Amino acid sequence: MAELATIARPYAEALLAAGADAATVAQLHAVARVAAEPELQSFAAHPKAAPEQVFDLICTATGQALSAPVQNLLRAVIDNGRLAAVPEMAAQAQALLDARSGISQARVSSAFPMSEAQVQELRAVLEKRFGRKLELSVEVDTSLIGGIRAEVGDEVLDTSVKARLDRMKTALTA
Repeated sequence: MAELATIARPYAEALLAAGADAATVAQLHAVARVAAEPELQSFAAHPKAAPEQVFDLICTATGQALSAPVQNLLRAVIDNGRLAAVPEMAAQAQALLDARSGISQARVSSAFPMSEAQVQELRAVLEKRFGRKLELSVEVDTSLIGGIRAEVGDEVLDTSVKARLDRMKTALTA
């Protein structure tokens, strides 16, 4: 994982330096979904597969016209044998774009489904707590028993019942 991140970072930075915007990064995510397919990885690794064939296959499989920066990045990645790192490139490009615009991604796990109003209220509380604008992705995790767990970058806010029980267990057994 760390190796892929090291490989992906310069490519992601180069894409943003070339003027990438949200639409360009969205295209890179589409390319990453295709590049992550094991069948495509096998095809690309085959010695008789020409780089242009791999490029054409990926462009066709994304189902959209790719911008020049994404095409150039894809050609460089294929030529350098770094196709496996494309999903990490997309993630890092998204993180860099978010940082540039002052937005952070937040992954929220909730014990129960949340209404849109609850999500908006939670967004306001979390933005105040973390001190930045957040883009939330909410998922249900019944193992939390109650409450939420929010992850923003490397920061975690865990107010779940499960976490409280774990802390009580640790305190009682110490």
